[in-house]
Amino acid sequence: MGMIRFEGVTKRYGDPSDSDPGQGSVAVDDLTLEAPTGRITVLVGPSGCGKTTTLRMVNRMITPTSGTISIDGRDTASFDVAELRRGIGYVIQHAGLFPHRTVLDNVTTVPRLLGTDRRTARSRAMELIERVGLDPALARRYPAQLSGGQQQRVGVARALAADPPVMLMDEPFSAVDPVVREQLQNEFLRLQSELGKTILFVTHDIDEAVKLGDQVAVLRVGGVLAQLDSPAKLLADPVDDFVAGFVGRDRGYRALSFAAAPELSLTDEPTVRLGATAAEVQALGSVWVLCVGDADEPLGWVRAAAVDREVTREVLHRGGTVAATNGSLRELLDASLSSPSGRGVVADADGRLVGTIRAADVVPVIEARRDRAPAEGATSR
Repeated sequence: MGMIRFEGVTKRYGDPSDSDPGQGSVAVDDLTLEAPTGRITVLVGPSGCGKTTTLRMVNRMITPTSGTISIDGRDTASFDVAELRRGIGYVIQHAGLFPHRTVLDNVTTVPRLLGTDRRTARSRAMELIERVGLDPALARRYPAQLSGGQQQRVGVARALAADPPVMLMDEPFSAVDPVVREQLQNEFLRLQSELGKTILFVTHDIDEAVKLGDQVAVLRVGGVLAQLDSPAKLLADPVDDFVAGFVGRDRGYRALSFAAAPELSLTDEPTVRLGATAAEVQALGSVWVLCVGDADEPLGWVRAAAVDREVTREVLHRGGTVAATNGSLRELLDASLSSPSGRGVVADADGRLVGTIRAADVVPVIEARRDRAPAEGATSR
């Protein structure tokens, strides 16, 4: 349930005169696209391209000038507005929470409006609070007592509370720092894999669009659809110079996100633990030495010459990323390029060190894959 379809949708602001019917500001121009049931469709494009206008026309916060928007084949104009919006979850920047209500009461808002009894609504809300990765102890707090990332999680929980088939998300993760943003994106993908909602998601960030979208719609200024494709197809074959420029010059690197990493031969990396002496570090004979924790999880690199007496957290270099054994070629290449030692760290699903790999070992695999089949591995997420 929940397929969204736009057919020839236009939104024009201003009153065009009879003598000049084209007069006025066009925010969305003759938009036709389909957001499939249970999938994430991302709208992306420069400022002024009509992304948010398109989103808000779905729940009739904005009324189209012409064309039709339907959900599961039913024209949204035929719905009672309140009925329509009850079936649509809506998440915005800064969460949009009620400041005078606790986290728990924010999440129960829509179910209570729909007539759900207080006890059932609160029980369901507590389940959702945990499901979006929040500590249940936060349920009694007010929004001002939460971090930005926590507020956004509450916003998602509130949107899910009535179990809507459709969710609209307007740059929900743009107001938090990059680390929290990545955490929220990963949590969002995990939730979607479990819930399978039909989601229309707005962002200005092409990296976010590529990471989250099952399909990505690139809009030009003036609300004209430039290209609608899977992320892999969009990166590999932009339809024109505008799309190629918007996607970015490093689109070939981004495309490696859709190429699963093969089983490569990893190097057994000598390691030390926190508290290792300078003599122990230097005995390994390497400029950079990898430090691991008690569970063999990578903690960071240590420059041997920087260890005075023993390895402490203060001397750890944490710049290098860690690739997963079941990750992508992009992860492997990034791990090797970002590592101060030039040796990319690879860990298993439990976060334990498996070995290291150099960029010189990854590049030939990328070249062989390209020569074998340019579109191989081009699948969504």
